[in-house]
Amino acid sequence: MRRLVDRLGIPGCVRIPFRRMPSSLIQSLRLLVGLAACLGLGVAVAAPFQPADDSVVLERLPFRASDPVQRELRLLREQLAENPRNEEVALRAARSYYRLALAEGDPRYVGYAQAALGHWWNEKEPPVRLLVMRATLRQYLHDFEGALEDLGQALEREPGNGSARFQRAIIHIVRADYPKARADCENSQGLVADVMADACVATVDSFTGKAREAYERLRETLARHPAATPTQRLWVLSRIAEVAYRLGRAEEADRYFREALALGIEDNYLLATYAEFLLDEQRYKDAVTLLEGRERSDVLLVRLALAEKALGLPEAREHEQIIRARFDAARLRGDKLHLQDEARFTLYFLERPREAIALARENYQTQREPSDARMLMEAALAARDPGAAKPALDWFYSSGHEDIYIRRVAEALRRLPP
Repeated sequence: MRRLVDRLGIPGCVRIPFRRMPSSLIQSLRLLVGLAACLGLGVAVAAPFQPADDSVVLERLPFRASDPVQRELRLLREQLAENPRNEEVALRAARSYYRLALAEGDPRYVGYAQAALGHWWNEKEPPVRLLVMRATLRQYLHDFEGALEDLGQALEREPGNGSARFQRAIIHIVRADYPKARADCENSQGLVADVMADACVATVDSFTGKAREAYERLRETLARHPAATPTQRLWVLSRIAEVAYRLGRAEEADRYFREALALGIEDNYLLATYAEFLLDEQRYKDAVTLLEGRERSDVLLVRLALAEKALGLPEAREHEQIIRARFDAARLRGDKLHLQDEARFTLYFLERPREAIALARENYQTQREPSDARMLMEAALAARDPGAAKPALDWFYSSGHEDIYIRRVAEALRRLPP
C-alpha cells in the first residue's frame, strides 16, 4: 500500500508508512491530518495565517521548477510582495490560481487567488474587473449571495460587462432560477462570443423541458462557429455531452465527452461529469482509467473509489481512508464545498442513508443543480423516506426537467408509502 500522505497529494509533509499503523492510530491520524499545517487550509473563512517572516515556507506546490505556470506565479508573487496594490499583477495572479483550481479541483488554489486580491477583498467598490474576479472566487466558494451582489454592482457600473452578465447567468442556473438565467443569457448577446451566448440560452432550455431542442441547438451552435477557441469549444462540448447523457443517448454522450477531453484542457468539471456517466453505465474499468493519477481532487477521488469498490479492488479501502481524512479536515475548517460528494460517499461507500440525507439536504439549500437534486432523491430512496426528497421532487416536476436517471428515482420514490 502506498503511503498515506503521498496519496493525499500533500507535498513536503512528513511521510508515515500507513501499513505499520494500528487501526486506533489511523483513526487518530484522520483528525490530526485535518489540523496539520501541511494541509495548507487556503480557503478557510477565518483570518489566514500571516507568517512573521517572509522566509517561512507554508507549502510547496506540486510543480516542477521548469514548469512555466510555476515560473509565472513565482514572478507574480514577487511583484505582489513588492507592491500589493498592483491591480494588474493581482488580477493576473488571481486568474492563474483560479484556472489551476478548475483544472485540478483543489480549492486551496482559490485561497491563493483570494490572497492575491487581499487588498481589495473587503472593499465595497473595488475596480470593476477585480469585482468580477472576486465574484468568481465567491461563486467557487459557494458564496452565491456575495457573488451575485458583486456582479450586480459590476453591471450597475458597467452595463456592457459581458463577463459579469454571463457569470451571473451561470449562478442562476446553479440555483435553479431559470427565468433569471435565461434573461442574462439573452442579454449577453453582443457582449460575449456568439457561441457562448447561444449555448447559454440552449443550456437553460435543456433544464426546462426542452432538452431535445436544446441538444440540437447546442450542436448547431458549435458547428456554426468553427473558429471558437479551445476553451469555448470545451464549454459547449461539455454541455452537449451532458444533455445527451440526461436524455439516455449513451453513445452520443460518450462521443462528445471524448471530443471534449481530446482538446487537452484539464478540467475537473468535465472529468467529474464523464466519470459519473461511466459509473451510471457500469463502465467501472473505464472510470478507473480516466481518474487514476487525479487523486488530488476530492470530487474525482470519490468517483474513483466508487469505481474501485464496484470492481472489488483493494485500492478502494485505502482511498476510503484518504477521503474520510479530507472530509474530516474540511469539516474542521468549515469548508462545505463538497457536501454533495460527501453525501455520495456516505451513501454508496459507507452505506449510511440517513447521514447522506442530512448532507444532501444541506447541500440542496444552496446549490440546486440536477445532480444535487438527484443526490437528495437517491439518499431518500435508500432510506425509504420520500418526504426527505420533497424539495428535489417539487423542482423536478415543476421545471419539466428531462433526465432518465432522475426520473427513475423520482418514480421509485412516488411508489413508496408516505
